[in-house]
Amino acid sequence: MRRVPLSTQLTLAGLPDAQTEYRFHPVRKWRFDYAWPHHKLALEIDGGGFVAGRHSRGLGIEKDCEKVNEAIALGWRVMRATPRQVRDGIVLNWIERALGTEGSNR
Repeated sequence: MRRVPLSTQLTLAGLPDAQTEYRFHPVRKWRFDYAWPHHKLALEIDGGGFVAGRHSRGLGIEKDCEKVNEAIALGWRVMRATPRQVRDGIVLNWIERALGTEGSNR
């Protein structure tokens, strides 16, 4: 299957561009993989889940929990996904729904 980057999927779907590596916290250096600051919507893509990567080990999971929960406390809606879900277009559908653009002409 051809891998279409999420940024290209967003463009083809007519969705607003996301900011990448968006720093959301006033003190910590945490960043979201993708963010729509105006909508306070963020997407984190957790790679390495099937190869014992950082997101699937104890300390990595704890750090991810801290980051996501701090973001939620600041009013963000945070979606988490795997690279496969991006490739399969599932994430694009979630973003459309979260932005309220599903089925519209945008």
